[in-house]
Amino acid sequence: MQVSVENTSALERRMTIAVPAERVETEVNKRLQQTARRAKVPGFRPGKVPMSVIRQRYEDAARQEAFGDLVQASFYEAVVEQKLNPAGAPAVEPKSFEKGKDLEYVAIFEVFPEFTVAGFDSIAVERLSAEVADADLDNMLEVLRKQNVRFEAADRAAQNEDQLNIDFVGKVDGEVFAGGSAKGTQLVLGSGRMIPGFEEGLVGAKAGEERVLNLTFPEDYQNLDLAGKAAEFTVTVNSVAEPKLPELTEEFFAQFGIKEATLEGFRTEVRKNMERELRQAIKTKVKNQVMDGLLAANPIEVPKALLENEVNRLRVQAVQQFGGNIKPEQLPAELFEEQAKRRVVLGLIVAEVVKQNELKPDEDRVREMIQEMASAYQEPEQVVAWYYKNDQQLNEVRSVVLEEQVVDTVLQKATVTDKSVSYEEAVKPAQAPAAAE
Repeated sequence: MQVSVENTSALERRMTIAVPAERVETEVNKRLQQTARRAKVPGFRPGKVPMSVIRQRYEDAARQEAFGDLVQASFYEAVVEQKLNPAGAPAVEPKSFEKGKDLEYVAIFEVFPEFTVAGFDSIAVERLSAEVADADLDNMLEVLRKQNVRFEAADRAAQNEDQLNIDFVGKVDGEVFAGGSAKGTQLVLGSGRMIPGFEEGLVGAKAGEERVLNLTFPEDYQNLDLAGKAAEFTVTVNSVAEPKLPELTEEFFAQFGIKEATLEGFRTEVRKNMERELRQAIKTKVKNQVMDGLLAANPIEVPKALLENEVNRLRVQAVQQFGGNIKPEQLPAELFEEQAKRRVVLGLIVAEVVKQNELKPDEDRVREMIQEMASAYQEPEQVVAWYYKNDQQLNEVRSVVLEEQVVDTVLQKATVTDKSVSYEEAVKPAQAPAAAE
């Protein structure tokens, strides 16, 4: 087999492969013999059809079948011989496939970029440290109470945080517009659900009152037909209900599955969850800084095939997340290209760090991570056992641990500054969170 390779770009390869005619004919004859054993031809008993008849009837199909198999097999042999690492399936251009002659074709494909990860010492990381103070715990208890708020009818004017039941009709240029009317809608004042001025315009209203609100849609409103336009809303307030926060009682604690349904037991459990969230938030912020640093220090070219695969994966995820009657391929690729490129590049860099440093998942850390996740459940032992019985889930945890080990490897040479902050600052999402793998 003859093979020649041409570098047409940094990653693209144009490989010409010639498969000897003898090998081609051997493959064709093999298929014809297989066909002869099962072919049913009028006038002949099964298995007794002359080869000349078999060849006349089935040779073209056998040759096409042999072509596909020979291309697949010879391409694999060629990339192994040339020590190439394809990043996707090749585009095949046949050059010669005549009976009695060598099979010759051109395979065009991209290879994975070859590089050495460097620049660990140029990466600067700010590592936060914080504790869950009693005041933070008290604030969290209030958040949990507000999340479980109930509303009771109030015979007074509406205030912020009250829940109103309303009917409304919206008009633009005197005409009712699509989606601008509703009956029996529940609206909490101050929630920001409606356009600016709508909720504010209902403060002070009482049950049975009608108000006319003259408002303007924001310039960046999602419905471009309404963006920036003046609108008139006629709103009828059907009822006003005020919020009532639940008391910290045994009944309230039971909603959260707390074994020790006392205030002390509840505070202990909530604190544990907050500390778990804190550890994860700090770890994530460190990881994002490391990944940003690796990206900046290691610019590499991305194979188009990998980028397209990641874009398609993100399309599918978007459809699954947001639903709707839309197919993934209908979503514009450019919406996902930047995120896809980041993911692909980081994947290549992380894999290379693993390879260069001969890293393997630390099984002790794997168990610790599983136990940490399991501690959030009522029966943690069962959760741990479930992970170790499911290879796919277990391997996903191993991948996360391996990524953490990559971060640790970088931190050994990076410039790390420790900073003590409050709990709120530590768990607050970064302004522009890095896209993780």
